Amino acid sequence: MIPLSVPNLKGNELKYVTEAVEAEWVSTGGSFINKFESDIANYLKTDQAIATQSGTAGLHLALDLAEVKRENEVIVPTLTFIAAVNPVRYIGAEPVFMDCDDTLNMDMNKLEKFCETECYISDKGLVNKKTEKLIKAVIVVHVFGNMANMEKLMNIATKYKLKVIEDATEALGTYYTSGKYSGKYSGTIGDFGVYSFNGNKIITTGGGGMLVAKDKDLAERARYLSTQAKDDSLYYIHNEVGYNYRMTNVQAAIGVAQLEKLEEFIHTKKANYELYKKNIDEIEGLSLLKFNENTRPNYWFYSLLIENENYGFEMDSLLLKLNENSIQTRPIWGLIHNQSPYLGNQTYEIENAKKYIDNVLNLPCSSNLNREEVLRVTDVLKNLNS
Repeated sequence: MIPLSVPNLKGNELKYVTEAVEAEWVSTGGSFINKFESDIANYLKTDQAIATQSGTAGLHLALDLAEVKRENEVIVPTLTFIAAVNPVRYIGAEPVFMDCDDTLNMDMNKLEKFCETECYISDKGLVNKKTEKLIKAVIVVHVFGNMANMEKLMNIATKYKLKVIEDATEALGTYYTSGKYSGKYSGTIGDFGVYSFNGNKIITTGGGGMLVAKDKDLAERARYLSTQAKDDSLYYIHNEVGYNYRMTNVQAAIGVAQLEKLEEFIHTKKANYELYKKNIDEIEGLSLLKFNENTRPNYWFYSLLIENENYGFEMDSLLLKLNENSIQTRPIWGLIHNQSPYLGNQTYEIENAKKYIDNVLNLPCSSNLNREEVLRVTDVLKNLNS
């Protein structure tokens, strides 16, 4: 079986984990947590980073720091993993769902139109005409490592007084190569950025995440809240409700080793993407979705667009055929506004997302995927079409 996306643990992971175990620092304290935070901050060119239990925990903290309240709303994409949306409900607020564009990221033209036509500006900020609720923030997801249109989003956010939370859980290493934000990494442009190190991400700690914030004071507050809001560590005085959201030292040890290999992983994933694309371009009815030209993407996932009237198989049938050939693939997530917890929430002009979830499969993309395996996948795709 050629798996979809699995970890690549061929660096110093065992060495660093052994050091953590031998030092008997295996919980939420230890030198590797501090080093991993420092290494990530240096890589992203930010002042500091806060290691968390998961990317979801990081999003929850970001919403808290953005002062999103129970009576507020947050604009979110419908085409994403549900972990990007659930923290809105953790806070007690409600999501408003937005469509995607042809990069699978949030459609900023529709977002702008929604703010202009469906909302009004009050002294407190942007108010939804339909619900009369204050919209405090936007969660934008850089889907599959492809950068969303952050320049347009930041202009909208400034005009309408919205906090921007970047879900960069799939996009560590992606950055702009031109334009206003040239050199800026995903997750470092908005007010807050969140990363994930789940087992299928480009680097992993088995679980875990990382939060960055533009405001240094808010970053420190995130650290405070993530460690149970401890005001006195000797006498255990807590003046606020905090969270048990700190990463463990063992996880961080893995993360330090993984980060050492990140650029190598991206180099491999780019080469495999280009090999996939070269061969898939020869198959009628199939194409790989492109990454934005003004960015250096991390090439996390490779998305195969299927035109079944030209190729001969619809998405579900092709998934089964590939599985029969020991090739694991995955469709895009079910749209969040169609999930049971969110059926009653407001949506806005959801059109593109419906098309893509019925016509896109993600192909094997691990950083240890080799050339022969890529060619085996494309040969199967060609033979099924012959």
